[in-house]
Amino acid sequence: MTGLVRLGDYAQAANRRFRREIFDTLNSLGAARSVLSGSVPKTAFSHSLKDIRGTSTARGAAILNGRFGFSGHVLDDDDPFSQPMPSRRFALALHSFDWLRDLLACQDADAPAQAGHLVDCWIKHYARWNSFAWAPEISARRLINWSLAPAVFRDNPERIQALHRQARHLRRSIRHARPGLDRLRGGVALMLSGAVLDMDGLRQSGQRLLDTELPRQIQTDGGHISRAPSTAVEVLTLLTLIDTAEAHANRDTPEKISRAIDRIAPIVRFFRMGDGGLCSFHGGGEGDRRTIDHALAARDTGSRSFGFAPNSGYQRIEAGGAILVMDVGKPAQGVASASAHASTQAFELSAGGHRIVVNCGWTDEQPESWREAVRATAAHSTLTIEETSSARLIPRGWRRQLMGPRFEDQPVQVTARRNEEDIGTWLEASHDGYRETFGLLHRRRIFLAADGGDLRGEDGLYRPVEDGPPDEVDQRFRFAIRFHLHPDVKASLARDGMSALLVLGNGDGWRFRTDGGPVRIERSVYLASGGTPKRTSQIVVQSEAEPFGAGERPPNRVRWAFQRLGRVGGT
Repeated sequence: MTGLVRLGDYAQAANRRFRREIFDTLNSLGAARSVLSGSVPKTAFSHSLKDIRGTSTARGAAILNGRFGFSGHVLDDDDPFSQPMPSRRFALALHSFDWLRDLLACQDADAPAQAGHLVDCWIKHYARWNSFAWAPEISARRLINWSLAPAVFRDNPERIQALHRQARHLRRSIRHARPGLDRLRGGVALMLSGAVLDMDGLRQSGQRLLDTELPRQIQTDGGHISRAPSTAVEVLTLLTLIDTAEAHANRDTPEKISRAIDRIAPIVRFFRMGDGGLCSFHGGGEGDRRTIDHALAARDTGSRSFGFAPNSGYQRIEAGGAILVMDVGKPAQGVASASAHASTQAFELSAGGHRIVVNCGWTDEQPESWREAVRATAAHSTLTIEETSSARLIPRGWRRQLMGPRFEDQPVQVTARRNEEDIGTWLEASHDGYRETFGLLHRRRIFLAADGGDLRGEDGLYRPVEDGPPDEVDQRFRFAIRFHLHPDVKASLARDGMSALLVLGNGDGWRFRTDGGPVRIERSVYLASGGTPKRTSQIVVQSEAEPFGAGERPPNRVRWAFQRLGRVGGT
């Protein structure tokens, strides 16, 4: 393990917060007024931009009836902006207007009028600067959503004026946004609002920001520095919207944006499981399949997925209709780790378009009470020692309030090897996330047969030779290997207690077996599909490890397998 948060990090965080406070104070005293005036652009919304992002008509219908449900809270009111917010995350979701496209997607003639009414309600309460509602992180999302709703804004000078004012203010405030995705969203917001307002100055400001941020945030293999598959899809989607806007204006897409699109598309394909959704790692869920399809189809570069993403730290095996994606990297560091998970050496498995082994996952729709729990190693399909995570968060208190919920300790060394043969593909990975606390390293070996019907694994715990003998040779460490199952998978124990039968949603059968001790089926939860948390189950194999050895024999070595049986149940 290594300490990731140093004295200089605290100083930088304090400096950012101080500058943000000064900026907000000046605006509260009237400094924002200089950008809250100006004439409405006469050519605003002269053309419409197509929104390729997915929608939820069920959510839209609820909003049409005055019911707003975000992050586990519900507010019933025709003017929600006039009411106290149930939580900060609820307020963020409401003020961002991410739900606007859901409302407009309703097959109801009253939806556009209700959308306009809600925009007017926001203008009524927040047209003048407000430190929360006008924060750059929220303003950027709101501007993107407003720019993609021409039916609500066209021919309405007051609404266009509100959009215009916020765009001009965002140009000044975006430098105070948190480093990372929020700044990318700010650049996209400025370019899109500049496009619909026909204001080239705004568009160029957004382009300059993206020219700076894209090289910082998009890695060579196309992944985002957060290592979250869902973030890669969001960035690809946002850049595709810019690509479309530039085409509408008969302009070539700026070179750095165009190159980023071409770089990100292959890794989005890399992260897709058999059902078309994403694997769930580092704070993201399955995503919207239609959005992914549209983003990939908007500019078909002919690129194909690959097997190893070295910068992002993932391995992918695809064989006989089975797909396995394994996390073989360290969690993100710095500000980007605020949503990272302790998932090193966890994997997800799908076959025949159906998910089998998953991680608990997360989406922003979920209740905040789940957030910290699903970031722990135990919420992933991998091994834990003494219920301890392989990466640890900054404890609650002033340090977390200043730095955010980032990791302060995580593995120092994570290694991975891959060997492809005619009979199948081998992966071997190890990490030292438990070395400092327990003196042991975790090694995972995986083999997926060429026909996709035989997945074999081995988990070993070993003490490095250079560390010398342990202080207490009689000490034992209890460990658990977890395999979280998708909610559509039904699991039942065999009589021998060493295996389990799994039946997928299409009736296909798989058998899990192990040599590591009795198999247990316990309750779990799945949050990656969005909506409310779903009950599911997990296979758990537990044992006790010795504090020494090479991890090549029991009890420090456990072998396991998932093997396809064929159809054993109904469709």
